[in-house]
Amino acid sequence: MTVAEIPYKRSRFSTRLLENRLYTAGHSWLEDQGGEVWKIGFTKFAVRMLGDIVELGFETETGTDVETGQVIGWIEGFKAVTDIFSPLSGRFDEFNPALDKQIQLLTSDPYDKGWLFKIRGNPGDDCLDVHNYASLLDTTIDKMLGRRHE
Repeated sequence: MTVAEIPYKRSRFSTRLLENRLYTAGHSWLEDQGGEVWKIGFTKFAVRMLGDIVELGFETETGTDVETGQVIGWIEGFKAVTDIFSPLSGRFDEFNPALDKQIQLLTSDPYDKGWLFKIRGNPGDDCLDVHNYASLLDTTIDKMLGRRHE
């Protein structure tokens, strides 16, 4: 099955955004796996802001209930250390075991093999479709460049 992609470019940043995903203001993506299971990862914008990723860890165990906005782990890049937040309420299903051996998947393949974790639940109304996420990126990049978004 081919997933529709929307090319995105603003200033010196370009990526592809997948139409079959939901997005968050915190620059995560969510992909419906069926059965209320959602695969979650960082967008290309998020991993670019982190820089080279050197380590990550999850503080949440499989089967644990989580709430939207709850810290479930952390990620360290050369540019920043940041918490990993749950973008939905539900049950933490698993983290991506491939990242233990190949952490660079987060930057080399953020929309496929570089996913972070899965949660069983339902996304909230604050999740964005691809077009609203593109608008959020416009605003975010313009702020970084000191421009007013029109």
